[in-house]
Amino acid sequence: MTTADLVGYLSAFLTTLAFVPQALHSWKTRDLSGVSLPMYSLFSLGVAGWLVYGLMIGSWPIILANSITLILACVVLYLKLKH
Repeated sequence: MTTADLVGYLSAFLTTLAFVPQALHSWKTRDLSGVSLPMYSLFSLGVAGWLVYGLMIGSWPIILANSITLILACVVLYLKLKH
């Protein structure tokens, strides 16, 4: 594993971890009044694009981080649309 890989994995972990509190709060309270549907929709599309990019270049830090982040963002989007 290279230094670049380590930086990638650490950055991926931190940016993905940043979405966990929002997803958990949204799941527990079902209060999504402060969540912007257009912003989360665009964000989710961007994360999906990064995931595709990661798959195309075979970068595991990008693939893992964006897979998890996309799942978390989709949970928030689902809850926003449902409630």
